[in-house]
Amino acid sequence: MITYEEALKIIKQNIIELETEEIELTNSLNRVLREDIFSDMNMPPFNKSAMDGFACRREDIGNELEIIESIQAGYKPQKIVGKNQCSKIMTGAEIPQGANCVIIFEDVEYISENKIKYLKDKTSNNICYTGEDVKKDEILLTPGTRITEKEISSLAMSGKWNLLVSKKPKVGIISTGDEIVEPFIKPNSSQIRNTNAYQLIFQVEKFGCIPNYYGIVKDKEEEILPIISKAKEENDLLILTGGVSMGEFDLIPNSLKKIGFKLLFEKVQQQPGKPTVFGRDENKFVFGMPGNPVSSFFVFEFFAKELLAGMLSLKKYYNELNLELAEDYKRKRSERLGRIPIKINEDGMIVPIEYHGSAHINSLLNADGIISIPIGVIELKKGTKVNVRSIW
Repeated sequence: MITYEEALKIIKQNIIELETEEIELTNSLNRVLREDIFSDMNMPPFNKSAMDGFACRREDIGNELEIIESIQAGYKPQKIVGKNQCSKIMTGAEIPQGANCVIIFEDVEYISENKIKYLKDKTSNNICYTGEDVKKDEILLTPGTRITEKEISSLAMSGKWNLLVSKKPKVGIISTGDEIVEPFIKPNSSQIRNTNAYQLIFQVEKFGCIPNYYGIVKDKEEEILPIISKAKEENDLLILTGGVSMGEFDLIPNSLKKIGFKLLFEKVQQQPGKPTVFGRDENKFVFGMPGNPVSSFFVFEFFAKELLAGMLSLKKYYNELNLELAEDYKRKRSERLGRIPIKINEDGMIVPIEYHGSAHINSLLNADGIISIPIGVIELKKGTKVNVRSIW
């Protein structure tokens, strides 16, 4: 059995980056950039008004000002502002030559149809200057960035319509176990509904990959082998849940070996998720995960995401906060790295959620994150600072 850190190191050492493809900006949400994005112009591209008002010379604001033109956003100023002159200007419009500030409408009194008087002694410039936000040829985004709604406007501003991104990894998902039935079936007294597959499908999809679900396979090698072989052929990564422990019907590790996978680890010193299998056959990978839903959720979060992020060349794929415990936490055993779901309270402190073990799937419903308790640590005292892995 190896530690979590050793397992993570093995995963990192075996990562293969996927190839790239070109897509249009409109299809780029949740994709991972594989090129630098430069601005092809200054932003703003000209000195522009930050307010609706009158563009004038600062040295004239105490005098009566003659309005010489009205400048709408999107139109070029036609006149130069001279002494005791101003141009009526709208937000976003180009500042006319000669003007060096904008006085706002609310602080102006009309003396006549084309003359105004500023009612205050001072004014801010109220001008957004050329290149103030972004300089021409400045790098806006770098390879390894996931494109979210925050990045879209910068991409649009750059004028980059066709983007080079990582291809999406294809992830085959297989549930195993004679006791598993699909959610639309009413289980009998010895059956349980298949929660792992649908949880994983959405975890995979949310992470920007393509899930392919192959259904439930019974605990029979003659059924397991052809399905795994097919999924291996059609995907970059296989995820199987169940059948990875030491029981008589836990056939997954040997089945994976029979179809060519070399298993790089089979047990990890963690709870939940001890019987976690990771294997590789050339450019194909597999995770065998425990059948309990919290275990499979955590194994995907801490292991599968690491591999998929590497395939995607994704630089950052999770958020971590360092927060204080709101109360004492104690566990019964400490020989494995422990992980539990937590809630962050109104004071920004960690509150452990009621958690009965790896089958307690509803413990994740209101969880904000996961904390890890190191090997050898039985108790964490109130006020202890702990890293929280955000899961939403």
